[in-house]
Amino acid sequence: MTEADYVQDTRRSYDAIATDYEAFAAGDLDARPMDRAMLAAFADTVRDAGGGRVAEIGCGTGRITGHLHSLGLDVFGIDLSPGMLEVARRAYPHLRFDEGSMTGLDLADGALGGVVAWYSLIHVEPGQVPDVLDGFHRVLAPGGHLLLAFQVGDEPLRLTEAFGRTVALDLHRWSPDRLAGLLTGAGFTVEVRMLREAHLTERTPQACLLARKPA
Repeated sequence: MTEADYVQDTRRSYDAIATDYEAFAAGDLDARPMDRAMLAAFADTVRDAGGGRVAEIGCGTGRITGHLHSLGLDVFGIDLSPGMLEVARRAYPHLRFDEGSMTGLDLADGALGGVVAWYSLIHVEPGQVPDVLDGFHRVLAPGGHLLLAFQVGDEPLRLTEAFGRTVALDLHRWSPDRLAGLLTGAGFTVEVRMLREAHLTERTPQACLLARKPA
């Protein structure tokens, strides 16, 4: 299947900034207690529902995958960018990281107890998001949970430079209500919405949605 241009641009951009991004994002959870609380709630919810493997899709440098592992989950990462995966494998050699795309998940139906897309769905063109959510629903077992994190807003942000390097990245912002509606349309039940104000270097409010595939 031919990849969309934006998928190729996203891969090339993150390959270019992988090492710089690792340094930039290191320790970011330490300053964001609400984000840690949502990740902890997700981990508890997955275990309470019977456990199972968890995939962080769009895992980047692996820091969230590593954090979820520290919370006791059987977790692995998937990312478009070989450069980001090289960083993740070096930083977390005890964890599995695979190359792949959320626009065409190569995972079996019902294989997972949990899926996390932590600021990665934002790189998908809005018109393709329903298909991506359908894919998340397909790979989750009945009763499995999905955690999404994203920036809140109506206008996308186009980045052409990051860390002194040329990139081509679109960050699509969402209203929690609109994205929750798409989750419902994909067959999920939305269980938790978290909205917080911008913090530190963030430009907009931030949100998380925790949803369940009905048993």
